[in-house]
Amino acid sequence: VEEVKLKDTQYTLDHMRAFGMYNYLHLDPWYEDTVLFVDCKGRVLSLTVTLDTALGKPREVYRITADSSQCEDRLCASLSLTSATWAALSDGASRLYLLRSGKRGDSSHVKWEPLFSEDMGEPFTILHSISHVQAGVHTMEVLLLRIQKDLQETKGSGYSVSLEWITVANTTGHGQEKKYEVKKRRVLRGKSVPHYAAVEPQGKGLMVASEKPFVFTHVDGRPVEQPDPEPMEVEKTDPIYFWQQTVEDITVCVRMAEGITKEEVLFKLTADNISIGFQSFPPLLEGQLFAPVDPEASAWIIKNDKSLEVTLQKSSEGPMWPELVMGDRRGEYVMSDEQATLIHERLTYLTSEDLNGNPDKDKPPCNSQELEDCDGFPEDSFSLTHFDGESLKPTQVVNLGSNQYLFTVDVNPSEMPCLCLRHDVDALVWQPRPDQPSNMWEHIATFNALG
Repeated sequence: VEEVKLKDTQYTLDHMRAFGMYNYLHLDPWYEDTVLFVDCKGRVLSLTVTLDTALGKPREVYRITADSSQCEDRLCASLSLTSATWAALSDGASRLYLLRSGKRGDSSHVKWEPLFSEDMGEPFTILHSISHVQAGVHTMEVLLLRIQKDLQETKGSGYSVSLEWITVANTTGHGQEKKYEVKKRRVLRGKSVPHYAAVEPQGKGLMVASEKPFVFTHVDGRPVEQPDPEPMEVEKTDPIYFWQQTVEDITVCVRMAEGITKEEVLFKLTADNISIGFQSFPPLLEGQLFAPVDPEASAWIIKNDKSLEVTLQKSSEGPMWPELVMGDRRGEYVMSDEQATLIHERLTYLTSEDLNGNPDKDKPPCNSQELEDCDGFPEDSFSLTHFDGESLKPTQVVNLGSNQYLFTVDVNPSEMPCLCLRHDVDALVWQPRPDQPSNMWEHIATFNALG
């Protein structure tokens, strides 16, 4: 495996996240026992894993002929298995290859055929790629990652993160030799390396999970007109609902106008979703619950003609919920006296009866401005965003808050990659479902007590 060391100019935390911790081994999601990598001679090598410790002999399936070693800002070569018969390859400099591999399984010894090779301008790595047929034309979508010098970035590292979404299509006429050309290039920019970025299976949209937001800035070299920023709201609105919880259940109190009868209450509850509202009005609270509940053991009542009180029975006892409805910040969590006392007892060992303002008299105080980005806890802005491929606008944004990103995994290679997030001590695997706008992210698995 050819390991490319970062240069002194590539010193930022984003450079390290994007390129310094790159996984050089690529597990083929279409053929489970196949692993591929690029060696120091520019050869794409494939080997099979027959047992946990038994590795087959690597065999060459493709060789990069262009000399990329002279590129000043060269990165590691990257590979993406686009489909069961196609692959996307970067030489670590600025050239993108689309290769027809044929069926790679069954100990196939067929050499890969390059059907597209083009200089993309600046060095990049490949984050994701897919293959699909659009209006009878074979099309491939490739997502590239770059970190570029940003002259407008004066406060931070001086760099910004760029995602380029490229569409390559077959332009061959009847009876002609196969030819692929770039049909569209779209660029997004942000301030942090995304934890997750993938194109929808039919190329109709894009999903990005990152600590800082991304926006489309260019399409085919032309700037995208940015909307005027909305004025900042300074008026504080009252919470729409209040909620408490124990290890077993959750109590939600929703304000309502006097005189509303139980017949006017619109209440729907499934194991994963809730909707609360009143006739002739849009729902006050609606969306996916943080964790499953038992609808049969849940109930609601009207209290004092002023509020609707809902009791939700948790499906599993134990973990406390950080939020009631995913992404909803219009409620207020009310902590019980018992919970406050318990938290205080757990934190007493961190405090002292004697106040010592300067325990390290001989050591200089720490200047928070000197801390690296990696030393600070990320802000509560970690979000998962779905972009529409036509309008280039976000259609759904989910605030992931403190749900730490853990890893990405291909469960079904014909669908989008799954992302795994930490929820308390458990790890939950989420499968994106772009064809289901009302339930775009489906919980499909749990690693209990992973953390």
